[in-house]
Amino acid sequence: MKRPILVTGSYGQLGRAVIAEIERRGITALGRDLDTLDITDRRAVSEWIGANRPSAVVNCAAFTAVDACESREDEALAANATAVGNLSRACNRSGACLVQISTDYVFDGTGSRPYREDDPVAPASAYGRTKLRGEELAGDATRHLIVRTAWLYGLGGRHFVGAIRDQIESGRTNLRVVADQVGSPTFCDDLAAATLDLLGVEAAGIVHAVNTGATSWHGFATEIARLRGAAVEIAPVTTDAFPRPAPRPAYSVLDTSRLEGLIGRPMPPWQDALARYLEVACGS
Repeated sequence: MKRPILVTGSYGQLGRAVIAEIERRGITALGRDLDTLDITDRRAVSEWIGANRPSAVVNCAAFTAVDACESREDEALAANATAVGNLSRACNRSGACLVQISTDYVFDGTGSRPYREDDPVAPASAYGRTKLRGEELAGDATRHLIVRTAWLYGLGGRHFVGAIRDQIESGRTNLRVVADQVGSPTFCDDLAAATLDLLGVEAAGIVHAVNTGATSWHGFATEIARLRGAAVEIAPVTTDAFPRPAPRPAYSVLDTSRLEGLIGRPMPPWQDALARYLEVACGS
């Protein structure tokens, strides 16, 4: 029988998707969140992993409130980096593989072609800095896999798709959405499947994993409205129209060539992923 896999951040949208994918493959998933395992507690992490001896730890836990990170960087560092160091040390003692979920925010977003795994990192926000430090500490694990992703949405979480859908369903007929930020919307279910495939082939190092293709937030919103059959006018605006504490990457498309080579397939196009998500989330 295969050893179980620990999933931290199990209450989040990605954590839930990863647990569902693990169980779909006939493996036991051990989900833990802050109330059952505080991964910033070094001793608790060491004792829990030592006692349960999972084959892998998929760390979906993070301080993801990007704007809040600007004023609470110490808290973000504890969750996004210090905790990863705790997991890394415990995995080394138990022989488990550490899978760290990271982000496009490790790049400065000034690029003009999809970012490759070996491109220089230069985070422009506190969130990006703390997640980059988490990558560095994950790299201390003898067996480690760092999966960078972007623009996540899924069941049971707050995200852009839900926000646009809620505005449409509330009767809004005019929306203003940023059109000068470009990325790859990524469905948590697809990311979970790719992550488990990477574990299956014993991938190591850094791998970029996003749904294929790219669009702006405006293009994303337009597709949501189209799929919902909504008669809504969506006006494109610049980032300056919505000033935020943390800078957003203007371009955060990730190159998935390494992922495709490792697992033998690309992730599905973002439009296909969105349609599948809406079918489940909205029943249509």
